[in-house]
Amino acid sequence: MTPDTKQVRTANVVEKERWESETLDPALEKRAERKKAFEGVSLEPVDGLYSAADSDDIEVGFPGEFPYKRGIHPTGYRGKLWTMRQFAGFSSPEETNRRFKYLMEQGQTGLSVAYDLPALMGLDADSPLSEGEVGKCGVAVSSLSDFEALFDGIPLDSVTVSQTINAPAPIFLAMYLVVAEKQKADFKKISGTLQNDILKEYIAQKEWIYPIKPAMKLVIDTFEYCSQNVPKYNPISVSGYHIREAGATALQELAFTLRDGVEYVQYGVDRGMDVDEFVPRLSFFFNAHNDFFEEIAKYRAARVIWAKTMKERFGAKDPRTMQLRFHTQTAGVSLTVQQPLNNIARVAIQALAGVLGGTQSLHTDSYDEALALPTDNAALIALRTQQIIAEETGVANTVDPLGGSYYLESLTEKMIEGCFEYFDKIDGFGGMVEAIEAGFPQREIQESAYQYQKAVERKEQTIVGVNNYVMDDEIHKTDILQIDESVRDHQLERLQRTKATRDNGAVANSLEALKKAASANENTMPAIIKSVAAYATVEEICVALRDVYGIYEEPAF
Repeated sequence: MTPDTKQVRTANVVEKERWESETLDPALEKRAERKKAFEGVSLEPVDGLYSAADSDDIEVGFPGEFPYKRGIHPTGYRGKLWTMRQFAGFSSPEETNRRFKYLMEQGQTGLSVAYDLPALMGLDADSPLSEGEVGKCGVAVSSLSDFEALFDGIPLDSVTVSQTINAPAPIFLAMYLVVAEKQKADFKKISGTLQNDILKEYIAQKEWIYPIKPAMKLVIDTFEYCSQNVPKYNPISVSGYHIREAGATALQELAFTLRDGVEYVQYGVDRGMDVDEFVPRLSFFFNAHNDFFEEIAKYRAARVIWAKTMKERFGAKDPRTMQLRFHTQTAGVSLTVQQPLNNIARVAIQALAGVLGGTQSLHTDSYDEALALPTDNAALIALRTQQIIAEETGVANTVDPLGGSYYLESLTEKMIEGCFEYFDKIDGFGGMVEAIEAGFPQREIQESAYQYQKAVERKEQTIVGVNNYVMDDEIHKTDILQIDESVRDHQLERLQRTKATRDNGAVANSLEALKKAASANENTMPAIIKSVAAYATVEEICVALRDVYGIYEEPAF
C-alpha cells in the first residue's frame, strides 16, 4: 500500500465514522442490536454503511481469471445462460416421466430427479419398511424396470440429468448407464450429475446405509469409473444444500461443504488418481437463502476458496481443476405453510441471489412445497420465475454486476476468512471423516439451528406471515398434490413381474460377484452394473454390500 493510498484509506475511515456518529438513527441502532443476537450464528453485525475503507485493499479481479471470485467464465451469462434444472419426482416412474416431458415442453433445459424415501435408503417398494412412503416424497424406483419407464422417450445422450441419491448412488449411476447403453448412447458424450455426497448424510440429512469409510470407498469407485469410462459425467455434487436446511449458517454451509469436497479429493488422490484428471468433474450444490447479499458473497467466496485450495493444497495445474462449478436450489426450509403465496416472492429473491452469484444451474422451489409435492401449476410458476429473471430483468447482460460493491466485497472477504478458520479446526481432527466421527459439524449445526429458532421465537428474526404480519383468517387456499396408496400397488405389480421374468440364476451370480469385488477391495462399479443389467433390485444390491461392509450406527455425541 503506497503512502497516498494509506492517506486515502485513513480519510475514508474517518468519513465513515463521522457519518455513523451523525446519522445512525434509532431504527438502525435497533437493527444493530438485533444483529448482535446472532453473534456466533452469522458472521458479525452488519455496519450501517460501507465505504472504500472496508474494501479498498481487497483484490476484485476479473471473471474467468484465478481465483475466479467474479466467475469461472469471462463472458458470464452473455455466453450461456444457467441451466434451468427443476427438481421433479413423485408417484410412479410413468407419472414423473410425464412431468419431465411437461417441464421440457415449457422450456426447462435440464432434468433433476427426486427419489422417494425407500429408494434413498436402499429399500425396494415391497419392503415392510417402505410401507406408507412409496412414491410420496419422490419417484419410486426399485429396479432397472422402473428406470426404463422413468426415462422412456427421453434421450440420455442429449439431455443432462441430475440424480439426488446418496447412499445407493452407485446403483443409480449403474441404472443410468445401462439405460443409456440400451439407447445406444456414446458413453464418451453423455453427461449428467450424481449427487453421491455421503459425507453430508452423516452431517445433516441422516440417510445412510454403510459405515463412513466403506461408503467413502464406494464414492471413489464412481470417481475412478467415470474418469475412465464416462469422462463428461459429474460423479458427485458436493451438497451444502442439506447442511443449510438442517440449520447451518451460510458460513457453516460454505465451510463444511467445501471441506467435504477437499476430503473427497484427498481420498481420490490416496487412491492414486491425478487431481487434474478427476477433480474437473466434481460439482457442488448450494442453498439460496433469504439474506440476499450474504448468499451472493457465499458463492463468490466458494470459488476463491476452492481455487486456492486446489492450487496450494493439491498442486493443481489445470485451470478447470480450480474452477468451482455449482448448482443452486432456493431454500425449502424458508417456505411457509402460512400465506403460501408469499413463497413466490421468497423464491424469486433467492433465485436472483443465485444468478448474481454466478450459478451454473438453478432450481426454483414451488410455492406449495411446504404443504406437499408441487402441482403442475406451482411447478410452472417456479420455472417461469427463472425465465423472468433470465429474459426480463437484464441481470444477465453484464458479468458479475455487483463486483466492486463495498459491502459485497467486504462480506466476501469475511466469508473466505471464516471458511479457512473452519478448515483449520477440521484439519485439527485429522480430516472431515474424523471430525464427523467426533460429532464436530453436527454440534455446530445443532447450535446454529437452536439459536435461529430462539431468535424467531423472540421475534428478533422476522418471518412474514409466521411471527409478524399474521392473518387470523387466511384468504388463500392452495390445492395440493395428493398421492394415495395406489402407487404402491402399481410398483409392487411391476416389481413382482420383474422378479418373475428375470434370470434369477444370473441375478444370484452377479450379487455373489459383487460381494467378492467388495471383499477384495476392488472397484465395485463393474459388478454393480452387471447386477443392475440382470435386474437385481436396489435392495438386493444394497444387502449384498451390507453383508460385506456392515451398517452405520450413529454414536451419541
